[in-house]
Amino acid sequence: MAINLVKGQKIDLTKGNPALKKVIIGLGWDTNKYSGGFDFDLDASVFLVGSNGRTNHDEDFIFYNNLKSRNEAVIHTGDNRTGEGDGDDEQILLEFAKMPADVEKMAVTVTIHEAIERGQNFGQVSNAYVRVINKDTGEDVLRYDLGEDFSIETAIVVCEIYRNGADWKFSAVGSGFQGGLAALCKNYGLDV
Repeated sequence: MAINLVKGQKIDLTKGNPALKKVIIGLGWDTNKYSGGFDFDLDASVFLVGSNGRTNHDEDFIFYNNLKSRNEAVIHTGDNRTGEGDGDDEQILLEFAKMPADVEKMAVTVTIHEAIERGQNFGQVSNAYVRVINKDTGEDVLRYDLGEDFSIETAIVVCEIYRNGADWKFSAVGSGFQGGLAALCKNYGLDV
């Protein structure tokens, strides 16, 4: 049975469950009725961050144009351009043993593609969530529902998965950004 988290909560992923080696990070959302004339295209991304709070290599930014990290520790399964249907809209595969030693945490984010040009923001998105699934068993480990706390933001840091000694922990962040993907890239030390 999955543990439900709230914003700001942290939980051990691997300390109490050493058999947890590979996970699926599932992200989902719905868009509210909107008459702006454009479809919503939300995009999940992962920033692999070092101890300095920044990405160490360009390939440590995993998104729709770079689906695999170095060592293939993180694999994005592909861009869902409509978000239609039930279940996860996008998924990211994560293998802890393959994570490069210089990566301290993974920031999982969601942005709205061309949000400013289309007049879109996360105030028009509902039912956003992230869940962590044990890839080997298919069982949900945890779920974090983001709620309706956003209005003008065009990017969200959904959660962070970070090292704690030899183990990995999950933090329910739910922090909004204005400026979309470019703002997130700058925050994590990438030039765009």
